[in-house]
Amino acid sequence: MWWDERVSARFRRNLQPTLTYWSVFFSFGLCIAFLGPTLLDLRCQTQSSLSQITWVFFSQQFCLLLGSCLGGVFKRTLAQSLFALFASSLAISLVFAIIPLCHNVVVLAVVMAVAGLAMGCIDTISNMQLVKIYQKDSAIFLQALHFFVGFGALLSPLIADPFLSDTNCILSNGTANTSSNLPHIRKSLVPHHPGNLSHYDLPMKGMVVTRVSYAFWIMALINLPVPIAVFFLLYKERMVPCFNSSSHPLLSADELAMEARPVEKDDLSTSGGVPAKFALHCFSPGHDDLFSCCQSRNFRGASYTYFAVHITGALVLFMTDGIVGEYSGFIYSYAVEEPLSVVHKVAGYLPSLFWGFITLGRLISIPVSYRMKPATMVFINVVGVLITFLLLLIFSSSVVFLFVGTASLGLFLSSTFPSMLAYTEDILQYKGCATTVLVTGAGIGEMVLQLLVGSIIHDQGSYSFLVCGMIFGGLAFTFYAFLLFFHRMYPKPSSGKKAPALSPAL
Repeated sequence: MWWDERVSARFRRNLQPTLTYWSVFFSFGLCIAFLGPTLLDLRCQTQSSLSQITWVFFSQQFCLLLGSCLGGVFKRTLAQSLFALFASSLAISLVFAIIPLCHNVVVLAVVMAVAGLAMGCIDTISNMQLVKIYQKDSAIFLQALHFFVGFGALLSPLIADPFLSDTNCILSNGTANTSSNLPHIRKSLVPHHPGNLSHYDLPMKGMVVTRVSYAFWIMALINLPVPIAVFFLLYKERMVPCFNSSSHPLLSADELAMEARPVEKDDLSTSGGVPAKFALHCFSPGHDDLFSCCQSRNFRGASYTYFAVHITGALVLFMTDGIVGEYSGFIYSYAVEEPLSVVHKVAGYLPSLFWGFITLGRLISIPVSYRMKPATMVFINVVGVLITFLLLLIFSSSVVFLFVGTASLGLFLSSTFPSMLAYTEDILQYKGCATTVLVTGAGIGEMVLQLLVGSIIHDQGSYSFLVCGMIFGGLAFTFYAFLLFFHRMYPKPSSGKKAPALSPAL
């Protein structure tokens, strides 16, 4: 097996919670990618203008960021974390079920804001809980976690595709003049970021003919097992009020043997001297929510490198996650413009290719992350992104290399977030606020860079799309170099210093 017995034993002891956290991230991926291809049908459903419907994107992304900041509030005990995950995953199924009933764009924006809050909580809590369980062994499990995001992001557009309208879904006198634009506009919106849509004029009044409701109901049913899985974990941990018991479940024979064996030095370094079985039930004082992290009491005695590691790590993900957002949102529009002028149907495969290789890269990274240090993986990723954009600029007139470069970029970006999270947590010895700060930085980057690139392309032309990517890649590499420098300067923990005590939840 490509991992040792110690990691395998820890995984077996925490199999159910690990699979549960992976499944809720599938919900995250399912919810993040459906808006793009279904946006025009939703516009028909709400009979709104394109400028009005784009606020739905903003409400989801803004509340996703807000939910990421607030998600840390629910991590103080295992019960709070699991109840928050249960509510969030159930809310996503309810959102899918309710969307077909939203015939007003404001109501739809509010519903998507709720989905964004749920996604943000899932993002922060799942990452935090896996880091708490596996700590120095968390890299491989974080890679698997983010694979499920890509899998969900691939699945939702495939579910929606058979139900999308091939012609304009609002029948009016002007339908014949505008229906030919529909496939082009839809492709410009994949997977979840709107481009510059102001020059398209579609009718706002008439009879709505769309079958996209079936897609949302199917996604609601597909997602329904996820909150059920979280509920079963709550039941197993005796945290459901109706079934609560004062006695905790007995350890299995394998777990009892693991608890009875002498604690090794390596185990101390990875779990702070606490058996992994109880790490899941503990509150680690280092993983505060964003507001708690900003309290002055947490800064007392902290060196400048403590802040520098948090800031530079967040800036790396600000750039790399921002690249994911802006590239997936504008690659189609870039391909169909001169000088490439790719046929619309062919160009439509580019976003799918990008997300497909992100998913493939996350799958490959699962075994690779066990053999390779997170710092090395991040270095390969940022250098690969920079070189790929450089080659895309050099061969900017080659359609073939655009496809090759898109696949390459997806591979290099795929494992950047989980590797950065594992690396910064290693540096800080799981005492900082890395998870919350990095998730927040990545969310801001995805929102801000997409808006920035959209305005630059509008003013400077499509070629600036690759130039922006090159600049962002260069900045990501620069910030990572600073992170390596601050890592060397960061004070090493004293060998005789006791590991911080963890307080059992409930």
